[in-house]
This record gives sequence, structure tokens and C-alpha cells, in this order.
Amino acid sequence: MTTPPVATAVPASPPAAAPGPAASTPTPSPTDGEVLVAAARGVGDVLLLVLAALAAVAVAYVAAAVVGAVVRRAARRSTVAAELSRRSRRPLRAVLVVVAVWVAARLSTSADEVWRPALEHVMLIALIVTLTWLVGSLAFVLEDLALARYRVDVKDNRHARRMRTQVQVLRRLTVAVLVLVAISAVLLTFPGARALGASLFASAGLLSIVAGLAAQSSLANMFAGMQLAFTDAIRVDDVVVVEGEWGRIEEITLTYVVVHVWDDRRLILPSTYFTTTPFQNWTRRAAELLGTVEIDVDWRVPVDAMRAELARLLAATDLWDERVGILQVTDAVGGVVRVRALASAVDAPTLFDLRCHVREGLVAWLQREAPEGLPRTRLEHDGRPAEVVPERPAPQPADRLFTGSVDAVARSQAFSGPGQDVIDEREHAAHRQDEPDAADDPADDPAGTAAGDGAAARDVPPAQHADGRGEDDPIRGRGE
Repeated sequence: MTTPPVATAVPASPPAAAPGPAASTPTPSPTDGEVLVAAARGVGDVLLLVLAALAAVAVAYVAAAVVGAVVRRAARRSTVAAELSRRSRRPLRAVLVVVAVWVAARLSTSADEVWRPALEHVMLIALIVTLTWLVGSLAFVLEDLALARYRVDVKDNRHARRMRTQVQVLRRLTVAVLVLVAISAVLLTFPGARALGASLFASAGLLSIVAGLAAQSSLANMFAGMQLAFTDAIRVDDVVVVEGEWGRIEEITLTYVVVHVWDDRRLILPSTYFTTTPFQNWTRRAAELLGTVEIDVDWRVPVDAMRAELARLLAATDLWDERVGILQVTDAVGGVVRVRALASAVDAPTLFDLRCHVREGLVAWLQREAPEGLPRTRLEHDGRPAEVVPERPAPQPADRLFTGSVDAVARSQAFSGPGQDVIDEREHAAHRQDEPDAADDPADDPAGTAAGDGAAARDVPPAQHADGRGEDDPIRGRGE
């Protein structure tokens, strides 16, 4: 017989605890040793970076010296290499230093450093700037070589001056373009600038209109400067007359032109002046010029002898180019004879000196050899005695303008009128003229009228005025 299984009591498990906030484990604070180790590691990184940068600079200087030595060795046989070495020494050294320091920083620091992106950004900007400097120096080398082919110290230098003008304008245009490209490249290294550039390109139509209106004057001067350079309107060293001033074109830029005036002043004019205002260019086609010297002399001047003196003066000086040298009488009015001497010279400065030389020589010849030719003023006297004009009495002094003297009273009456008494007197006389005659019509009774008139003439006394003066008073007559 089997026995039934006995149930054993299983102890109940304790109820699960309600979930609560996880207990935070405290972070252990670094010990002094750990702090010292971290500081030493940071100082070591900085020292390593500094040493790497110094080594990079040294390597860059050595590389630049080697390149310079090679270029100078080649410069002994080529002017191009010499000019290249002179112009590109400093910018090439700067580029090599920036590249070497950037490479040293990348090799000596960890990519996890928080300051490494900022350092690389700075090095990128420095590389853009130095590369712009190097490219600009190379462009200047090419422009200098172009200028060296054309000499301006020769007699006919029009083509050389034209090339010099164009090269100067191209140089300034190159600098402007390089600077603009460099600034754009630097700005594009910033993410915010990229977003701004995209938005500007999206609204390029409206922005271009606003920018064109704002920079209208500057753009007009810039295009005018390019027009002057490439249309050969003016060239460097051209002799011009602008604003009544004689001078030479010293410099032509994209926006203005510098004129070197004869007394060493500089006249700065915008480029649009020469495209919108007429001016004189004395050396547009050739440097040779004609100059005149005009002198007013007396009618008795010996013209032939004066012409011979001009020929002698021109032959005795090296300022004359022997092309033109004549003397002519161009006018003979107003009691004088105008003589004009015409002479030629190789250029404007020589012509100015030649004109002064001829003028001084002719004046000295007139004083020394032909004093009868000096200008005179002639007066004709008929021999009759002159009439004696009686002396006018001096006016009485008056301290005041409208009172204090007879002239002042007359001046006051001219402004204010004759006065109330004179006005009343004139009204009374007009009233008497308008009154009808007391007698009848003279056609009906001529005898009576005549008798009446005679009686009236005998009985009526002279009219008296308010001031006691009669009709025949001469003072009253003058007043009226």
C-alpha cells in the first residue's frame, strides 16, 4: 500500500521592492598626483608644439635660402631670374614658413585636441594670404619685364609711354582682383559666410541693382580709367593743359589721374574728367611743339633788324630744333605794333625755356639797339590856352544824412515830399480854377464882361496864403 505524498510548505518569497531612483555613484576626485600628471602632459604638448614650430621655421628658412641661391645663380645669365629673385624672396619665405608650421602642428599634436581645429583654421587663412602675396609678386615680375622692354628716355617715346600707361593700369587691376579673391577665399572658410554667400547669390538681381546705384561714381571712374589706358587718349608723361594749368601726366590709376604741374604742384582729377571734359594734349601725336612770343612795340620799330636779331638768338642756343623760326607783324592797332616770334623745340619743357630766352633777347635788343621801338603814348596839343574852370565851393559838412544842412533837407524832401503846406496851397489854387466866373458869357455882353473884368482886376486884391505870401511871391513860384 502506497502512502500519499506529503505536501511540504514552501516559504513565500518577500515582495519585490517598488522601483525607485537609481542610486548615483560618486565620482572620485582626482588626486594631486593625477593633476600633476595632466599638467605635465599639457606642458609637454605645448613645448613639443613650440619646438616643432621652431624646427619648421628653420627648415623653411633653409629651403628658402637654397631656392634663392639657385635663382641668383641663374640670374647671372638672365634678367628674368634676377627680377624673380628680387620680387619673390619674402613672399616665398612666408609661404614656406606657414606650410612648415602647419605640418609640424599636425604631426606634434593629437587630433583629439579641442584647439586643433581653430589652429588649422588660422593656418589656412595665413596660407591664403601668403599665397596671394606670392602670386601678386609674380605678376609684378611679369609687368616689370614688360616695362623694361620699352624705354622712355629716347626721343620718340610715344609707344613706350603708351605701354607704361597700360601696364600701370593692369598692375592696379591685378592687385584689386587678387585682394578681392583673397578676401572671398578667407570668408568662405567660415561656415556662416558660406550661408551668407548662398543667400546673396539667391538675391543677386536686387543686390546687384542696389550695389550698382551705391557705387555708381566709383564704377564710373574705374571704367573711365580703363578707357583712358586702352584708348590711348592720354599717356604717362603726356603734356596737357587742364583747368588752366600746364603739366605732365604723372600717374594714371583706375579712379583718378595725377597731373604734375610745372611749379611742382599735383593736380588730382577723377578719371571721368578726361572722358567728359575737353582738355589740351600737346604730345598726342608728337613731342615737337611750336611756341610764340608776342611783343607790343612802337610804329618806328625796325622790323627787318628785329627779324635778324631773332635769327641770331635762335642760332646761338641749343634749345631750338631748327624747324621753325620766324618773326611776323600780326597786328597794328591802338597805337602799337604787335610782333610775334614763332619758334619750335623738341618738347614742352624745352619750348618754355626757348620762349623765355627769345623774349629776354628781343627786349634787351630793343633797349640797346632800337630804343625808338619801345612803346610810347602820344598826345596832341593845338596851342590854344586852356580854359580856367572856376573852383566849385566845397560842400558844407553834414554829420547827419537827412537833417543838419541844406543838402540834408533837400534829400529829406526828395524822400518825404514837399510838405502839408504846399499840398494845401496846390489844392486851393485848383479849387479856384474850377469855380465858374461870376459874370455872364462874354459873347452876350462883351462890354460888360470887359468892364466887369476890369473892375474885378481893380478891386480884387492879390490872393494871400496861409503863410502870408502872395501870388507873385518869387519864393512861392520856385516852391511850386
